[in-house]
Amino acid sequence: MMMSVDADLLKVLADPLRLRIVTLLAGEALCVCHLIEETGARQTNLSNHLRVLREAGLVDTEPCGRFTYYRLRPEGIGAVAAALGGLADTARDSAAHARKRPC
Repeated sequence: MMMSVDADLLKVLADPLRLRIVTLLAGEALCVCHLIEETGARQTNLSNHLRVLREAGLVDTEPCGRFTYYRLRPEGIGAVAAALGGLADTARDSAAHARKRPC
């Protein structure tokens, strides 16, 4: 069974800063001040990217006093990984059987 890959989700992850944010959040929950330190991006730019990641279902928020911590949703990334893994499995299966569509 071949799974489809969500093109919009891939577009979200294709942005270099968003991919950096996702990579950082994979290791620990961080607030915007930490992300500013790690990426050198401006607060408004980071906030916009974090909003896109939240809307895509890749990041959750957790209020902590005056700060909001962001954490990666493993199931969001897992869905992308599973879909891409499914494509790789299909390609391996097709190559093994040398399947060709007749002209």
